[in-house]
Amino acid sequence: MIAQVLSESDDHPDVEKLHERASARDPRISIATVYRTVRLFEEAGILDRHDFGDGRARYEATPEAHHDHLIDVETGKVIEFVDPELEALQRQIAERLGYRLVDHRMELYGVKSDREA
Repeated sequence: MIAQVLSESDDHPDVEKLHERASARDPRISIATVYRTVRLFEEAGILDRHDFGDGRARYEATPEAHHDHLIDVETGKVIEFVDPELEALQRQIAERLGYRLVDHRMELYGVKSDREA
């Protein structure tokens, strides 16, 4: 049930939100079960844990393709994005410093702009 809730999530829920959604389907699911399951999924590489600066661990199914995150600091909304130019720039920076990039995680934090795009 917890895996199903995670796979259907289009956001990055914390444990409490996962418990709320799972227990709405099966009231027998305890918060302790959700914590244990999330930990096991994380250890198995099925789930990615994120700390977006709001004091709660948030989760998403480990993505098949890389993406980065933009976090709205006022609403907590998380926007996933991919930018090929940014990816190339990150590789170039690593190479310039004498490294081959093997992984990275980027999180941008912002507030909604008042002007129209």
